[in-house]
Amino acid sequence: MPVAWPEDVELAPLQELEPEEDIRFADLLGDAPKIAFDEADMERISDALVLGFPQKEPPFSERGDFVDRFAALSTIEELDDGDENVAQLAARARKDEELLATLLRVYGYYDGEIVRTIGTRDAGEDAAEQRPRVRFDVIPGPRYSYGAIDLGELASAPDAAELRESFDIHSGDFLQSDTILAERFDLDRALGETGYPFAEIDQPELLIDHERTEGDLTLPVRPKGKYVFGEVVSGDEEFLSSRHLAQIARFEPGEVYQRSLAFDLRRAVTATGLVSSVGVEAREIKPPQGDEPGVVAMDVSMERAKLRTIAGAIGYGSEEGVRIQASWEHRNLFPPEGALKVRGVLGTREQLLGATFRKNNFGGRDKVLTLDAYASTIDTDAYDANTVALTGTYERTSTLLFQKPLSWGVGAEILATDERNRVIGGIPRPRQTYFIASLFGRATIDTSDSLLDPTRGFRVTGFLGPETSRTGSEQYYYLRNQFDASYYKSVGERLVIAARGRIATIQGARLAGIAPSRRLYAGGGGSVRGYGYQTIGPKNDLLEPTGGRSLVEASLEARIGTGFFDGALSVVPFVDAGSVSIETVPDFRFIKIGAGVGVRYATGFGPIRLDVGVPLNPDEDDSPVAVYVSLGQAF
Repeated sequence: MPVAWPEDVELAPLQELEPEEDIRFADLLGDAPKIAFDEADMERISDALVLGFPQKEPPFSERGDFVDRFAALSTIEELDDGDENVAQLAARARKDEELLATLLRVYGYYDGEIVRTIGTRDAGEDAAEQRPRVRFDVIPGPRYSYGAIDLGELASAPDAAELRESFDIHSGDFLQSDTILAERFDLDRALGETGYPFAEIDQPELLIDHERTEGDLTLPVRPKGKYVFGEVVSGDEEFLSSRHLAQIARFEPGEVYQRSLAFDLRRAVTATGLVSSVGVEAREIKPPQGDEPGVVAMDVSMERAKLRTIAGAIGYGSEEGVRIQASWEHRNLFPPEGALKVRGVLGTREQLLGATFRKNNFGGRDKVLTLDAYASTIDTDAYDANTVALTGTYERTSTLLFQKPLSWGVGAEILATDERNRVIGGIPRPRQTYFIASLFGRATIDTSDSLLDPTRGFRVTGFLGPETSRTGSEQYYYLRNQFDASYYKSVGERLVIAARGRIATIQGARLAGIAPSRRLYAGGGGSVRGYGYQTIGPKNDLLEPTGGRSLVEASLEARIGTGFFDGALSVVPFVDAGSVSIETVPDFRFIKIGAGVGVRYATGFGPIRLDVGVPLNPDEDDSPVAVYVSLGQAF
């Protein structure tokens, strides 16, 4: 193929220097030839390096990507400090010349030439300040195409035509080695996702024919038969049974084998926290016969992890005082995945002793049955309560590993609680005992991209809880309901706008018939920042919160990336507002607004949050500033 050269470009002679000649040449730097530039055909990489492209026909169609890749890999660019001499530059230029030749072959130019010229660039009128410069003139020549393409035994696969479409290289296409690797990956993925667990693909071979300007590609493919899923077989039946693992799996016997589903099963077993290592392998139990696929059993091997955990923590908060907590847990006391946890809390405002039974993956993947029994004493500014309770829930959870667009939960609760109850006017009543029974359900729709640090999408959650309460000789029936919504929007690369709203009501009973611990309150790090926990809303004459029957909250914040600490640190200005009303319909008599600024530090498991908020319309007993620390965003 003829190569057309522009008539107006002159190339300086190639300076092919031995090390000692380089030194003599450096001594004569002032007499070095100047490099001629044709700006229309030049790519300036830096002051020390330029590329020339004198070839006009055929055009170098991959020139832009070629230049970018060379600039990223260039030895001259990597080691350039502005003080190199000709000897150093010549040594680096030889490596870059080899790199350019390699890149030409990557793009299918096997007859290319590189002309290397070392000259000087002016740094001023003083000749002593002239510094060396390297120019490479790249002459790619004709671009080669694919000739014959041999994909081994691929034609023996039952769905060979569909598999061939996944390998998007055809005779006559321009040759590029990057494409070969990418299409090999696509073909391997297609085999793994359409029923070929034992398929093999060898390394590609490319035979270049310079006379034809073509390359013949050989990619040995051995499909080794198509299969469907069979049974899941546990390697430790007493620990995690085959039946339980089959419930975790996202495939059914008879479905076409998919490698991603086998990998998903491995991740799900790992997520139980019961194993230190796990392997999932396909094993043939029935070979393919004609057009009928074979069957593979999925063998799950595992190593048991340590199952018992003792944990403890000591902390202090301005709102909760001293708090000491401890727990003991056995994560598989009732196989499979039946955990028992005993916990206790001893603190200034809270004391608790409880036991929780939790059955993970019960009745299906990520479905959890929980039974919780506890006795507690809580003393807050809003109420104090001595409570004994039993709660049961069954839910489909969204986890960090498997975030779901829809999660839900249903449950029931019975409790007896002896509480301090006040009425408007500040006249204290004797403690009252409430016997409460409730049913509840919730559902969440989540389109966000992260549970802990969302940057786009929305979440909406609805909660309904019919409840009955008996105190003394009076029986009350009422409905608790709540609706939450949040929205996240990325603006540019470093800004996320986040907004949320909440509305809740208790319908059907007067305030005195609702235990103080079941009423609605606002204020705190997950509510209106700048105010204390549960301090927003109607208060009695002693300025003690009484709680209400309706609540409205709204928050707006800007999460601004700073670029510090490799982009891990961000600044978050925010404003929150909330109102609690005695009536079932919000009247906004006690609306409060808080504002402030926070910082976030991104970690591998979510951002660490530090917020400092101030009340904009505080009451007399509100603190002038409040600080909140937690894991994850505020919402």
